Amino acid sequence: MPTEGRDAMETVHLLRAVTVALGLHSARFANRNGMHPTDVRALIALMDARRAAEEMTAGRLGAALGLNSAGTTALVDRLERAGHVRRVRGATDRRKVVVEVDERAVELGRSFFGPLIGQVVELLRGYDDRERAAIHGFLEGVRRAAGEAG
Repeated sequence: MPTEGRDAMETVHLLRAVTVALGLHSARFANRNGMHPTDVRALIALMDARRAAEEMTAGRLGAALGLNSAGTTALVDRLERAGHVRRVRGATDRRKVVVEVDERAVELGRSFFGPLIGQVVELLRGYDDRERAAIHGFLEGVRRAAGEAG
């Protein structure tokens, strides 16, 4: 295999190792807090929606997680009972029910994931703007490719 192909495969394998390590870190969080891994993914999706100032209905959340309606209802009920989310009326359409992440869940996540996030931010400070843009572009491309892989 030419050097370029070997380098590309080494990057693919390193990305896979990072994915596994992050998955294990997330699983430790879920385990310590009596959650299912899908609960953690749901909270991440809800925090991403909040950061983007987008309302997240249960249907949209289920679609993002690949869950059917019954599974989504069970997930939201479980997270609501645990105090991690709440159901509220939509801001623009009061007939719509929106799922929002509770600030306590955000703080719980911040206390666990914050140190790792801080380390990643510190690593990124070692790169110039052009390199950070390349890293961002690469990761966004991988995310898109993974979403399209069926």
